[in-house]
Amino acid sequence: MSIVWFTDLSVSPEMNLLQKFRVLLHEAGLEGIFKAGQLVAIKLHFGELGNLAYLRPNYVRVAVDELKKLGAKPFLTDANTLYTGTRSNAVDHLLTAFQNGFVPEVVGGPVIIADGLRGTDEMEISVDGVYVKRAKIGAAVALADALLVLTHFKGHEQVGFGGALKNLGMGSASRAGKLHQHSTSKPKPNKDKCTSCGMCARFCPTGAITVVEYAVIDYDRCQGCGQCVALCQVGAMEPGEEASVEILARKIAEYAKAAWNGRPALFASFVVQVSPDCDCWGMNRPPVAPDLGILASSDPVALDQACMDLVLSAVGHDPFLRAHPRASWEEQLAHAERIGLGSRSYELRRILTGLDRHKV
Repeated sequence: MSIVWFTDLSVSPEMNLLQKFRVLLHEAGLEGIFKAGQLVAIKLHFGELGNLAYLRPNYVRVAVDELKKLGAKPFLTDANTLYTGTRSNAVDHLLTAFQNGFVPEVVGGPVIIADGLRGTDEMEISVDGVYVKRAKIGAAVALADALLVLTHFKGHEQVGFGGALKNLGMGSASRAGKLHQHSTSKPKPNKDKCTSCGMCARFCPTGAITVVEYAVIDYDRCQGCGQCVALCQVGAMEPGEEASVEILARKIAEYAKAAWNGRPALFASFVVQVSPDCDCWGMNRPPVAPDLGILASSDPVALDQACMDLVLSAVGHDPFLRAHPRASWEEQLAHAERIGLGSRSYELRRILTGLDRHKV
């Protein structure tokens, strides 16, 4: 049974949230995982411009400082996006990260876009999965000596929720790797539901959609990113018959296995500002769950399960399923467990909060 460490968000004059996060990292085994001289990739999501739910840079600074104390060489990283937005190339991606507060003066370390200028700096990692044989991983992630995965836990319009597995699996993939994961999810317009609003055509990254009386997709240009499915407010974009959200979830798990690739790693997730959608959107809808705490584990499957269990217990229903009725989160964790990424069984341990407990 895996151990997941947990701290709630209660504070006192002697212990603020940044100090609690520091204690949490050490309880979860920071010193035993990371060593002097290691190049440590801190994998996180810098947030799309206009989105305000992403992880605060202040927390990242705590992690950077603690890694530096161990003699490690941390850097912040994320790979470019497949969709059209403010992070689809390294120039825009870096400027977005800087505008959202991830600058060296604040976080204490450099920002490196994992797959380079145009999303082509990648390494193929053998994973021999059910769906993925060789995964295309951003070079900066693939070449790092160790990983610290910091995740804002939230909903997701295609796979139910975005946790540590999705942050690592989808987030570390190069643009070609992201396309590989989405390639079976090409949508099918429902003519009877379509209102010809044109939203899907406006935001299609490849210009594959035209709208006259209803939306029509040019499948030679469609890359299966699913952006139109998420954007459609009337349910007129549906997964194709050959596709399923389950396949996408399984591919994400297999890509997470490739991105991890057996290296030293620690995972921490923040169950705060639990928006129903991914931080890839240039906005964030109101939270669907209360702020619950910060969790950490060396097992990303147990960590994601623990985060989900906390949300379900606090809310009394599945808020992500209500927000995205066609997106189930269950298969992502089930497949990750099947392929040996971790265990859904865990013991939740609450950290002690006294500053004298740790001289850090």
